[in-house]
Amino acid sequence: MKTIKLLFTIAFTATLFTSCIVEENYINDEPTIALSLNQLLNSHELWYVDINRTVGYGETPFLQKAFTMSFRNGNVYANNNIVGLGNTGNGFGVKVGSYDAYDMILDVYHVVDGFETFDIYQIDNNTIELYNPNNDTSYFLDGYQRSNFDYDFVFYDNIHYFLQEYNAWEKTFTSNYGAINEFDNENYLQFLAGGNDSEFRSSRDVNGKSVTNLYWDYTGLYGVGNVTGNMYLKTLTLDYDYFDNEFFELSVINDSKIELFHPKSGTAYEFAGRGYIQFLKTTDTKGKTVTTEKMRKHRKDKIENPRENTRV
Repeated sequence: MKTIKLLFTIAFTATLFTSCIVEENYINDEPTIALSLNQLLNSHELWYVDINRTVGYGETPFLQKAFTMSFRNGNVYANNNIVGLGNTGNGFGVKVGSYDAYDMILDVYHVVDGFETFDIYQIDNNTIELYNPNNDTSYFLDGYQRSNFDYDFVFYDNIHYFLQEYNAWEKTFTSNYGAINEFDNENYLQFLAGGNDSEFRSSRDVNGKSVTNLYWDYTGLYGVGNVTGNMYLKTLTLDYDYFDNEFFELSVINDSKIELFHPKSGTAYEFAGRGYIQFLKTTDTKGKTVTTEKMRKHRKDKIENPRENTRV
């Protein structure tokens, strides 16, 4: 009888111990919550703004403009431009404001867009949600270190914004091979920000002319596409109604020069960016701050936000 009792006790203890281990493992699978909001914000050097995951009907301007955000020693940094991505500010971008973090509430004081407040929710070990109670909209940010952040992917995944970051693109080279075609006469291109992000203009003015003095002969729509299996090659289609669409293979030479290869004629062109636009702020001749409007618009389904009115 004592032997049976002893065996039962051992079996029960083993089962209890196993249960404790299982329970402990389950707890360890939960997201690790930082000791403070500041520690959470500083746990990653870069926070990528995943604009497609945005939930709600409102917009917070500085988050719509940013590709990445960083929170360092009370200062907010952002990569708002594709040009210089990975190099500007040692990869952090430019300083765009300051912040206070307390009780899972983040207050941001942006130099252009002013004050915004957010409730912060940790989704997992490298994802946070910024809920803005003033417009009932949530933004989701994915955390990275600069050493493992894929700057190239962000650059090529947002090529259309890169094209918009210069006031004009001037043709600087035409290959001596390829058939003569109508596009040979186009010397400048401009890709317009705002609206539906798909409008371009072209000009046949002579090379070397000031961008502000260009006469734009044509305005139409453009589209940028992917090439299967090659992240570094894109397609560019310019819709010229009067002589049909012009189709190109688009390659980036550097942060201010692109190559357009015209398969139909076999001609290659190079265009250089003129008039770089920094999407933060500029100063006019009287010293007044002038903001440049550029919003990322890869918003899929804007839906109602379950976070509404959650702040006490």
